[in-house]
Amino acid sequence: MTIGRTRLKKVLAIISEMFPDARGELNWETPFQLLVAVILSAQTTDKAVNKLTPSLWAKYPEIEDLADANLTDVESILRTIGLYKNKSKNIIKTAQRVLIAFDGQVPNNHKDLESLPGVGRKTANVVLAEVYGVPVIAVDTHVARVSKRLNISEESADVTQIEKDLMAKIPKKDWIATHHRLIFFGRYHCLAKKPKCDICPLQSYCRYYQTQVVKTRK
Repeated sequence: MTIGRTRLKKVLAIISEMFPDARGELNWETPFQLLVAVILSAQTTDKAVNKLTPSLWAKYPEIEDLADANLTDVESILRTIGLYKNKSKNIIKTAQRVLIAFDGQVPNNHKDLESLPGVGRKTANVVLAEVYGVPVIAVDTHVARVSKRLNISEESADVTQIEKDLMAKIPKKDWIATHHRLIFFGRYHCLAKKPKCDICPLQSYCRYYQTQVVKTRK
């Protein structure tokens, strides 16, 4: 049985104390820049994306510039990140579609955002929260891992179910802040390969700690 709302509230309060300033770490100035950055961040660290986007914006400062870009030129800028060939195609096509279908404005709803090449629900959620302040919870690898380890969701849950579990158990007004805090907790503390279990204040709440760490020490 997964954790209930009251217990989860205590867990999130502790995480909030650990990471009170949690926020999105991608660098951007315009909604379209954020959209592109989030597309690029799939299966790649925000740090890696932030290293190359200044060159991308310098060469293609406007949406129109990227829409008219040469694919090979874009690939040369993105080649340091994973899946750079597909991402190069997607951001060019996305720029073209934003111009043609949405008059150069980044959409403010799931349906239109997810119609863009390279944009899934997670990317759409990030844009909606960061740009438009829409209360959503974007489930990336960190949020998914932490949600399972802390028994918020079942081990077998997919990202859609995890999103539903979080939204059902957390007040809507806290969704955006919780999303950032869970990411920071997963990125800097509850790591995939070497989680900091020995110094974690959530040991008593953690499924992973009880079933993996404690069990292996016996």
